[in-house]
Amino acid sequence: MTKSGVRRIVLLTLGWEDLPKSVSVYGSSPTERMREPVPGVLLQTDGGWVLLDTGFNTALIRDPHLRRRYFPSLEYQPLLPGPGEPIEESLAEIGVDIDDIHLVALSHLHVDHAGGLKLFAGRVPVHAQRREVEYGLSNHPEPQRHAIFRVDFDDPTIDWRLADGEAEVAPGITAVPTYGHTPGHQSFVVQLDDSFTGDGGPRGYVFAFDAADLTENIEDELAIGGFIDVDPEETVEPIRRLKRLASDLGYPLIPGHDPHVWPEMTRHFHDRFGPVSR
Repeated sequence: MTKSGVRRIVLLTLGWEDLPKSVSVYGSSPTERMREPVPGVLLQTDGGWVLLDTGFNTALIRDPHLRRRYFPSLEYQPLLPGPGEPIEESLAEIGVDIDDIHLVALSHLHVDHAGGLKLFAGRVPVHAQRREVEYGLSNHPEPQRHAIFRVDFDDPTIDWRLADGEAEVAPGITAVPTYGHTPGHQSFVVQLDDSFTGDGGPRGYVFAFDAADLTENIEDELAIGGFIDVDPEETVEPIRRLKRLASDLGYPLIPGHDPHVWPEMTRHFHDRFGPVSR
């Protein structure tokens, strides 16, 4: 029996963030800085396009008053790639209309992952872990102190599809809980459609997102620098689980914010799948 899966993978760079490396690797020198890509993953399925993560809420960056409120520290600086909405601009570059996206799934609710939800509220289902959304909507200032901005996702028109643990988001796309970075962070396993054969490449990929920002988090099993309600050492266990899962499946494990890996994998997917044809 042929198993339906993902037909095409396109990586999007929805912006950048200038920050201390210690945000990604616990214990790094606070003076060492990085410019990390803001990731989005576009997946073509039988039912249409699926988008994993949505980047920044551009209004919070472009409006000077909102920027001072939400990004008061010079230690962390968000950067947008163009004058418009990064998702719309990225889709236009590859010839995909935003109306072609029929489903969104979030790794978590941080400002650089959930900010583009305003483009999809009331339009398509949005998948997330229940505990993540409950934490984000709790009437407490703590989430905002952890860069989870309620203004990004507190919208009654969002069609939440909430999971309690591992869940199939769409054929070939499985959400895997990797709690620690945030209370309900999830990573994703992407399996290619059985009809995609012959090139000798892997049959799927594991996207860590912020369970592992950088290659060294994975290869050296280094704790990530951002975590909520856990000790930093506890963020290594999800990395090890993802490594075992990727090894068992024979899939590459892709870190979420690596400034070298992300552009390399962007080219890899373009070369493997070719340009998008509608």
